[in-house]
Amino acid sequence: MSHSLGIAIESLVAILLMLTIGYCMLLNKRLQRLKADEHSLKATIAELITATEIAERAIGGLKHTVRDVNENLGSQLTAATQMSAHLKSQLAEGDSVIRRLSRIVLAARPGSEALAAEPAASAAPMLSPARAIAAAAEAFSERRRASGLAA
Repeated sequence: MSHSLGIAIESLVAILLMLTIGYCMLLNKRLQRLKADEHSLKATIAELITATEIAERAIGGLKHTVRDVNENLGSQLTAATQMSAHLKSQLAEGDSVIRRLSRIVLAARPGSEALAAEPAASAAPMLSPARAIAAAAEAFSERRRASGLAA
């Protein structure tokens, strides 16, 4: 019996060794896949670091561009505001010149037209400046035609 018990124990040890060798082979394959995944993960991390550095440089360039544009836009906005104020003053001066010219034209009309023009003169402020100019130019050309000076 001792001989069969020894063979049984030896057989059990051999089976357990075979299972251990099989399990070690399975673990070896898993470790190889894990190392392959580790290499691909390292490559991915390196690409991510490179992409991050490129993005940081691009963001720095964009910040610099935004600063330049902001300064340029601010100066252009200031110039535009000054130009707008200048144009407003010139328009006001032009409007006053047009009013004076309209009064001069109305005053220069012959006597009979001056009487008829007084009601129109009181309505003149209600006309837009462009219509007042057009009316004054028309009256001036009519007077020139009546005098025979117009071509």
